[in-house]
Amino acid sequence: MIRLYLTVFAITTLILTGCSGFRTAVNQPDKRPLGKSIGSAEPKNTESGRAVYTEPADTITIKDALSLALLHNPALTVFALEIRVREAAALQASLFPNPELDFEMENLGGSGAFKGMDAAETTISVGQLFELAGKREKRTKIAALESDLAAWDYEAKRLDVFTEVVKTFTSVLAAQERVSVNKELLALAEAFVKTIQRQVEAGKISPAELSRARVELSMATIEIERARRELEAARRRLAATWGSTDAAFTGAKGVFRIPNAIPSFDDLMIFIKDNPDIARWATEIERRQAEWELEKAKRIPDPTVSGGFRHLSENSDNAFVVGLSVPIPFFNRNQGAVQEAEYRLKQTEVQRRSVQTTLSTILAQNYQSVSALYSEVSILKNRIIPGAQNAFDIISEGYLLGKFTSLDVLDAQRTLFETRIRFLRSLNDLHQTVAEIERLIGRSLADIK
Repeated sequence: MIRLYLTVFAITTLILTGCSGFRTAVNQPDKRPLGKSIGSAEPKNTESGRAVYTEPADTITIKDALSLALLHNPALTVFALEIRVREAAALQASLFPNPELDFEMENLGGSGAFKGMDAAETTISVGQLFELAGKREKRTKIAALESDLAAWDYEAKRLDVFTEVVKTFTSVLAAQERVSVNKELLALAEAFVKTIQRQVEAGKISPAELSRARVELSMATIEIERARRELEAARRRLAATWGSTDAAFTGAKGVFRIPNAIPSFDDLMIFIKDNPDIARWATEIERRQAEWELEKAKRIPDPTVSGGFRHLSENSDNAFVVGLSVPIPFFNRNQGAVQEAEYRLKQTEVQRRSVQTTLSTILAQNYQSVSALYSEVSILKNRIIPGAQNAFDIISEGYLLGKFTSLDVLDAQRTLFETRIRFLRSLNDLHQTVAEIERLIGRSLADIK
């Protein structure tokens, strides 16, 4: 009898509260075009923890580095797992409140007629809270939107990791080029010292000139050691993007050159809306709206309906019992929470505008920087470096003919290599700024016609 009653009660509860399911899975936003074709640490691949991978031991390309980082970057994996966390929270939010089982015995252990268990009344009842005004649906919607926001945060982090790898890989290429240039400078300095030494031994020039040449050789040695340390630091930073503490790869393979022409600022501004840091705010506003709707629904009290079975020991009779309890919204009508949610919604709309303005300003600043750097590296490559090389060649040949002094040669050599190093640093800065712009618009500049 009791089992039949509980079964009927459970069925009735499901009918009254509604048994239709709500969305609990994440709505994954489309990947931005930047790095879309490269696999990454997707949420579905993170249940068993971090995947095992083989540390690269040879030269690597930018594609190799991006694949390693997007699949194994620890921070990106954390963001991927956060999506699973939010999905689980949405599932929990969609569940019905549990019924309550109540057991009660009355009129026992007293005196007189109520002595012992002879007059005892035993009641077993089940109570169920009924959420009205769609509270469960609204609560589930909020949780699902929070998982959508986690997906947007993941996409933003994916672009961050992509950009970090591109910038660090570029730094490795630049550092390798600086080491190569400094090796060339060191070889020239050593050869020049030998030339000066022969002339000093022949009594043609003063030993003071040999001292100057040796100073330049020492400076070249210092510079190449500095370049090697910078290269090692850049290699370690690159390895850290895929979670490695040591750079096992032997070098980076890539073309370190001036990018193609930079698109116009207006062409770039068209895509600023694709930045996930901006696009996520539409979902954020929807979530705040859902929170406001939930707080308004909470003004309606939720009744608890109970029903059960009572046994009267005195005459062995049985009876059914029913009950209803409803909170009376006399003092607390949830008015404060409703106002808070309304203000949060207005605040979120202002925050979206603020973020869009900030990122647009950053894009404008980066565009000014990249335009200046593009002009600088072009002038250095096409005019200044060829001029410095030509001057060095003329002075070196003239020195052998006695037209110039060793000081002239050292000055021309210093000018040439300082110019080449400056070109490498400016070119590196240009690539770094281009990477920042591509992060802001979510696509490669090469894809913009």
